[in-house]
This record gives sequence, C-alpha cells and structure tokens, in this order.
Amino acid sequence: MPRRPLNPSRTPRGTIDPVHPKIFDYLTNLHRRHDEPVILEMEAEAAARGFPIVGRVVGAFLEVMALSVGARKVFEFGSGYGYSAYWFSRAVGSSGTVICTDGKAENARKARAYLERVERWDRIDFRVGWAQDVFRATDAVFDVIYNDVDKDAYPEVWRLARERVRPGGLYIADNTLWSGRVVQKRVVDDVAPGWTEAIREHNRLIAGDQDYDCFLNPIRDGVIVARRKS
Repeated sequence: MPRRPLNPSRTPRGTIDPVHPKIFDYLTNLHRRHDEPVILEMEAEAAARGFPIVGRVVGAFLEVMALSVGARKVFEFGSGYGYSAYWFSRAVGSSGTVICTDGKAENARKARAYLERVERWDRIDFRVGWAQDVFRATDAVFDVIYNDVDKDAYPEVWRLARERVRPGGLYIADNTLWSGRVVQKRVVDDVAPGWTEAIREHNRLIAGDQDYDCFLNPIRDGVIVARRKS
C-alpha cells in the first residue's frame, strides 16, 4: 500500500495547508489535557459561527511563548471574544494584565462571560474600539504584543509595535502564511484585495529588522515570533 505523502495538502482553490492535516490532528491531540468546559465552549462557538480563532495548538504555543519571557503585560491587536486572551491570561499570572481590543461590544461581553468562569477576567483590560487607536492611547512598553487584526493593517501594526516591545520581549502575529498565498505568483481567492501583499510586506519588514531575531513557525496558518534584542 503506498504511503500517503507528507507534503502539505492543497485545497481545491489552490491554497496550501502549511501542516499536513494528519500531523495537525496529532498536535491538537497532544493538547487535550487542556480540555475543560470553557475552552471547549469557546471552540464550539467558533465552529458553529465560522468565527476565526487561533485554535488549540496555537493557543498553547502563545502561552508557552509568553511564559518563556516571563510576560506580565500583553497587548492584543484584535481579540474577538477572548480566545487568545484565554491563553495569555494563563501565562501572565494573577499580577499580570492582557489588554484586549475589538470593535464590537458584543465580543467584549462574550469574553467577560467566558473568562469570568475561569476566574481570570480580573487580568483582562478589554477595550472596545479600533486596535491601533487603543494602542496609540497607551504609553506602556509590553512584554508581548500580539497581532491578529485585518491583514491589510499588518505592516502598520508592526511599525507601531516594534518600539513598544521591551528588550527581550516578543512580537507575535498570526496568519503569516495566509493559507500559502504568500508563495503564490498569482494570488488565488484573496480574502480582500491587497491582504496577501500586506502580509508579505509585514514578514519582510520583520525578517530584515536588525533589532529583532525572528522565526516564522509554520503551525496552522503561520505564526511569526520576533524577539527584540537586549
């Protein structure tokens, strides 16, 4: 019986799954120890609504990255209803703060309902509004800045964030492979005009920045991690 190839699978529209689905299922199952009612309900809501969340594998990765730098202050550009904040709030501990942003008050309400149940809402500062405006209105330096806004804003967010990460801290951005569109000569089925090129520019800016060390982890849809040099 022939072996199933371990090359990334291609979707019908020509985009690419960066990680083979069987490998991704294996990674997901490794993190089943995190199963508990709130995280399962958050994941079920995302599946039912078609709402984009980072998912279990990336969530665990975000937590470990934050723990690795002893993060106490995290800023999220784009929080939805608090799924990524669920993981960051575990990492920052009882004395830490995660500033969340979203344009919809309903998502803030949902985040509170979920995170109160795990007794971590007191670690959350959820601000409803445009993430870039919220960030400009703060003057803090952060241990971790996480970016998951609309992709056309990725270069802008990097330029805003790069001076506000503390030395030794992290900038992290999701969707940096964009279902493989970043390698297409002719972009297939871009979500919105210019989004793929914006992600490419964002990745180039980070990779070329002499003040940061970076690695683009190909899990799920690509997660870039950039560490500001001390």
